Amino acid sequence: MGKPVQHTGRFKRLTHMLFKSKTGTIGFLIVIAVVFMSIFAGAIAPHDPAKTQAAKRLKPPMWMEGGSSVHPLGTDNLGRDVLSRIIYGSQVSLMVGICAVILAGTIGVILGLVSGYYGGWIDSIIMRTVDAFLAIPNILFMLVILAVLGPSLVTLILVLGFTNWVKYARIIRSEVLGVKERDYVKAARTVGASNQRIILTHILPNVISSFIVVSTLSVATTIIAEASLSFLGLGIQPPTVSWGGMLSDGRQYLATSWWVATFPGIAITITVLGIMFLGDWLRDILDPRMKARK
Repeated sequence: MGKPVQHTGRFKRLTHMLFKSKTGTIGFLIVIAVVFMSIFAGAIAPHDPAKTQAAKRLKPPMWMEGGSSVHPLGTDNLGRDVLSRIIYGSQVSLMVGICAVILAGTIGVILGLVSGYYGGWIDSIIMRTVDAFLAIPNILFMLVILAVLGPSLVTLILVLGFTNWVKYARIIRSEVLGVKERDYVKAARTVGASNQRIILTHILPNVISSFIVVSTLSVATTIIAEASLSFLGLGIQPPTVSWGGMLSDGRQYLATSWWVATFPGIAITITVLGIMFLGDWLRDILDPRMKARK
């Protein structure tokens, strides 16, 4: 009976700390709204995002002359509803962002744990590989791979995952180097605990907070990377809707039909800011060094 009460108490404390922070609250509400929008896109979107209507192409938002409440944010160059496409585009952005971060985080955490704990030649090989990845600009590396393999949703997730693991590896390694010298780890070695048990039981739980913070912030940067690649034509391909693809479609109409590209840009900005705000709050809560400064 003690555990549920303990968990309930922790949940209440976290909730209190969240809503005590203005940025944390704003970030949380934005993230929840975007997640809700992506899950229930089919019920929320007023129109089919892929339906073209030549007679309604480049209709302005409803508050402008010639606009209509039927298309609150206007239509694009093919007569597709901008609002519906933004709502459906959130599905791709979140899917790519979360899946790529999970892949990158899994690779980075494993290599960081191994590198920091075992050291020696294993550490040297992993860190020199990290240095090699850091020597090449990420966007250039991704462009080359996508140009060779061809753009698709799965390929994009894999490319973003395999090119972003290095930051997790370096951060986790640095955390492990400190944790493995603590008394409880030395005591575990003394009583004969295996390396695998020490890593999983004593080290991983003490470095996981850093992973949570970094992965939360990385979702935001991954969403931007996906939008950038889609904007360049090497990301999500039509007819799948993506915010980056909408930006690419609307760039030639900025002077005459600004809403085609502006509203997807606003959606990206708000989503990324929300995730960054939430990540900053998590860093303040989970990072003991930040707590010590307060």
